[in-house]
Amino acid sequence: MALKVYKPVAPGSRGLVLVDHSSLWKGRPHKSLVFGKKSTGGRNVHGHITSWHHGGGHKKLYRFIDFVRNKYDMEATVERIEYDPNRTAFIALIKYEDGEYSYIIAPQKLNIGDKVISSDKTDVKVGNCMKLINMPVGTIIHNIEFYIGKGAQFARAAGTYGQIVGRDSGMVIVKLSSGEVRLINGECRATIGAVSNPDQKNVNLGKAGRSRWLGWRPVNRGSAMNPVDHPHGGGEGKSKSGRQLVTPWGKPTKGYKTRRKAKPSDKFILTRRKK
Repeated sequence: MALKVYKPVAPGSRGLVLVDHSSLWKGRPHKSLVFGKKSTGGRNVHGHITSWHHGGGHKKLYRFIDFVRNKYDMEATVERIEYDPNRTAFIALIKYEDGEYSYIIAPQKLNIGDKVISSDKTDVKVGNCMKLINMPVGTIIHNIEFYIGKGAQFARAAGTYGQIVGRDSGMVIVKLSSGEVRLINGECRATIGAVSNPDQKNVNLGKAGRSRWLGWRPVNRGSAMNPVDHPHGGGEGKSKSGRQLVTPWGKPTKGYKTRRKAKPSDKFILTRRKK
């Protein structure tokens, strides 16, 4: 996919850079694979805002994505590539030999009419899914499982991928896009290729309104609020908070580590991600 750079014919198009969707499917999604998604506006069951800066935005249909790929040894044909408003990656509608349809995350270089398959061991071809232990070292992968049978958890966002860099007694060493190197059980599955839409990181929305269409509300600094609204609030003029930098709920921020101490999966991390 290419980027579309707009001319400044209006204030909102000055600096506007979007991903070109001209080659994507222009119709409605597959009806049996969607359901209406209810917006929460960042509020919990009591109506209290628990996720700030959420709200509004265009109504969305949620597309069911097959992250497990447990229809083994049955070939499927890529019917079309679609836009998904719920994620940065594009999705592909595939049709199995028995007539069943499914959505998968579309990898780069996957084209309409291509054949894909999920098996314990198969060809190293874009879109194919198989066990990590059966993939050659150096393979680029995405939709990586961490627990056997749970479905993909790593490398699902636009442009992300992992790379198999080695093996160690039934475990596979995978380097992720973040720079983190992990040990993953060789019986876990992953899909060949890198996730589609790598140009997503270069998008410039151009105006605040386009951000509102996506469901994002304005962000305010805590120091611009009143004391009742934020720990940093209050004071005369541009005053400092008088305490360490914290979230609205008093938890330290700006570099404070929130990962649980002695998390069970820590032992599988060989190298932490880049700072």
